[in-house]
Amino acid sequence: MNLTVLGSGSEGNAVLVRSGDATILIDAGFSGKTITCRVEDVGVRTGEIQALVITHEHVDHVRGAGVLARRLKIPVYATEGTFHRGRSRLGALPRQYPIAGGSGFQIGSLTLHPFDISHDATEPVGFVIDDGTFRIGVCTDSGCVTHLMREKLRHCDALVLEMNHDPTMLLAGPYPWELKQRIRSRIGHLSNDDASEFIRDLWHPGLKHIFLAHLSKENNLPELARMAAEEALLAAGCSNGDTRIHVTTQHQTSELITL
Repeated sequence: MNLTVLGSGSEGNAVLVRSGDATILIDAGFSGKTITCRVEDVGVRTGEIQALVITHEHVDHVRGAGVLARRLKIPVYATEGTFHRGRSRLGALPRQYPIAGGSGFQIGSLTLHPFDISHDATEPVGFVIDDGTFRIGVCTDSGCVTHLMREKLRHCDALVLEMNHDPTMLLAGPYPWELKQRIRSRIGHLSNDDASEFIRDLWHPGLKHIFLAHLSKENNLPELARMAAEEALLAAGCSNGDTRIHVTTQHQTSELITL
């Protein structure tokens, strides 16, 4: 099973997962051209992508979705709320398949388990992707850690987890107060503190990779996010090097890992 984060942040998000006969994209928040280049940079042909799966309708997750779906003639999977609210951005799609939190579905050899998250979108979801041997969790936009998220993301071999902002930087930063409140709210984004506590709860010896995602370029620093994650792993009892931390960026594809 392979995983790479093609890019993650407020300007765009996309994750590539492949296993056996299945290659999928989770979100397509960059232009179709950018996603095509980044997919090919990791040695995958865009023609191999069989489906596009969307977490929610915000532009940084769907910017290139419609273009890619039409160009590649591939189906798009998303909740009814995401299709409804994202219609103007997605445009006409070759095929669309409604999904719902709590109802798994199959794409080739991959089983996807969507689960509800807490974000200011319409029916947003995270995913656990299972190929029968390994499990990958993807959760990049949630204002708080819920009991459901804890239950769904346990026992993953790799995680793509939001670590959006440093609370001190956010409060001292240039954003209007209303935006700061939205980010800090239960339907906003996870802080370094929230995510590190979550990592501590989720860690187990089989968790080999954690991708820190959706870092704010105004309200976070890669070194702060990495430090928070490292401290969480140490507190959880993780020996040095047992779990690798990958800090994702907006403008560069992460390492392609193999489970």
